[in-house]
Amino acid sequence: MDIRPVVRQATTVAELTAAEHLYDGPARPDWAERFLAAPGHLLLIAYVGGEPVGMVSGIEMTHPDKGTEMCLYELSVDEPHRRRGIGRVLTRALAEVAKERGCYGMWVGVDRDNDAALATYRSAQAKDDGDFAMLTWTFE
Repeated sequence: MDIRPVVRQATTVAELTAAEHLYDGPARPDWAERFLAAPGHLLLIAYVGGEPVGMVSGIEMTHPDKGTEMCLYELSVDEPHRRRGIGRVLTRALAEVAKERGCYGMWVGVDRDNDAALATYRSAQAKDDGDFAMLTWTFE
């Protein structure tokens, strides 16, 4: 059964830190302030019963010959609320904001063996455009 959460854009450090259980690690207030101050950074939080149960973050990326697109940076739904449509609702909400902001499209990098993420994005009308390789650099 789908739950229709209330989805709102986080605009304060308090909102970002209240949702830190949805991140990979604890939120740092100085990083949260920097995130909120950066143009094109966006974090939407899904609330059920007034509690944050999911989040999606996006970053606008602009290139001189392409225009602006939205990168879905991270999606997370709290374990007890998974498989209820919240990830799909958050993904669609980010896509709507991207359209409203004039982005020509949205993309996400996802591991080919991450079946849950792939199912979520496909259920939100994402199209698989072939073999995407993501290479990373880590700076210590």
